[in-house]
Amino acid sequence: MSFTRTTRSADSSFDLVKRSLLQRDGLPFAEALTVVQIEQAFEEEGVSFNVSESPCETKPSPDEDRPIYTMGVTLWAMLSQAIFDGSQRSCRAAVQRVAVYSALRGLDVSSTNTGAYSRARAKVPEGVVQRLTEGVAERCERVIPEGWRWKGFRALVVDGTTHSMPDTKQNQEEYPQSSTQKEGLGFPILRAVALTSLATGMVIGHTTGPYQGKESGETALFRTLFPKLREGDLVLADRYYGGWFMLALLLELGVEVVTRLHQHREADFDQGTRLGTKDHLTTWAKPARPEWLDQEAYDRLPEHLELRELEVAVNVPGFRCESFVVVTSLRDHRVHSYEEIAALYRRRWIVEIELRDIKVTMGLGILRRKTPAAVRQEIWTGLLAYNLIRQSALASECQPNQLSFAASLQMIANTWVLAAVPPLIRIDDRERLIALRILNGYCHRIANRPSRIEPRAVKRRPAPIALLTEPRKLARKKLVTKHQTS
Repeated sequence: MSFTRTTRSADSSFDLVKRSLLQRDGLPFAEALTVVQIEQAFEEEGVSFNVSESPCETKPSPDEDRPIYTMGVTLWAMLSQAIFDGSQRSCRAAVQRVAVYSALRGLDVSSTNTGAYSRARAKVPEGVVQRLTEGVAERCERVIPEGWRWKGFRALVVDGTTHSMPDTKQNQEEYPQSSTQKEGLGFPILRAVALTSLATGMVIGHTTGPYQGKESGETALFRTLFPKLREGDLVLADRYYGGWFMLALLLELGVEVVTRLHQHREADFDQGTRLGTKDHLTTWAKPARPEWLDQEAYDRLPEHLELRELEVAVNVPGFRCESFVVVTSLRDHRVHSYEEIAALYRRRWIVEIELRDIKVTMGLGILRRKTPAAVRQEIWTGLLAYNLIRQSALASECQPNQLSFAASLQMIANTWVLAAVPPLIRIDDRERLIALRILNGYCHRIANRPSRIEPRAVKRRPAPIALLTEPRKLARKKLVTKHQTS
């Protein structure tokens, strides 16, 4: 199949994505992604599918004058790769889904070769998918019920993770493997930092960089996400983000912070202004200027930070620590009580669940693409699918920590092609599928288990396969030599 010369006005295939997500007007969050918004993202990135390649591969029916791989169909196929897993994630499987869709629309499909789709997908820059991903999250954030917010704040959670990818020369150059691994034995590693919404569970911002090297740490990457923050936001973070300069820069932006005490600091509750038991106001003096901060910015920051520290006891057997210290810029204990701050910091753990949904449930922990640009496109496509699944699930009007992401993903995947073909789905049938999707959200709610205890171990042993301790090319050569001499 191929894509041929077309114009924006002739391309109505963007509606594919909306149909496959089983959305309709009137449902909560339905306006978070519209056909107009998708078209605008392509237009703002200057993308136009106006190249004719092998037009003989498909023969449109008389009433269908548009090509197969339009921008909408290509995006639909890319999202299907993110939604499905295993062998169903391959380019071949995506092309076959497009072929099934085309056949059901009355098009004569003469080939399921992956070449045309690969060329069409390569024309979609990561910027298009990034715009769509962030746009969905922002629009949902604007219309959530006020009761979902923490005391009126737009609460955001930041955390970092890593992804591995195929061991190609291009990937190794931009995302080198760990320096502790021998050449030919490791995989390129990408470090990522995500900014997610505590209210919707969606990814608000995301950035990537190499795993090691100058300015490649989580805090350095997080600073590149500062444009995503707004005055009055609240950032929830672990201790790695609790350094003096990170807090000072966030406060300079007008952003409130709740984090854990940095590992290089100790709290002395005998000092400062006492607010309650293990709860006080304290002053942090400005340290020496770090290398990454220019002198002008350093001079602009205050000489002291006035912060609040409170020690939270952990009374649950099996937890790794018995207590920890929370640091926050919310200093008024009459407005933000000790109990409220402690409970809020505990909710920081939800970002770990969200990253697990992205990396494990969606299978994005190990990426498949062979060039850095393609890897980033794959990540953003996965994040767009993740946000859209969250958007679809939120139509059940329950908060993200109450929903089974896996159940929502399975529901969308199982109706992906069927829902995309209007002639097969009558209006009444479509309404039944939408009702089924909403019912699925109600039926697969997650129980509240805040103190569940599980060992960090597995019972089933992995297969006893030897580890590769030398480059594969050399290992093959040794096998051949051994066979020839035996």
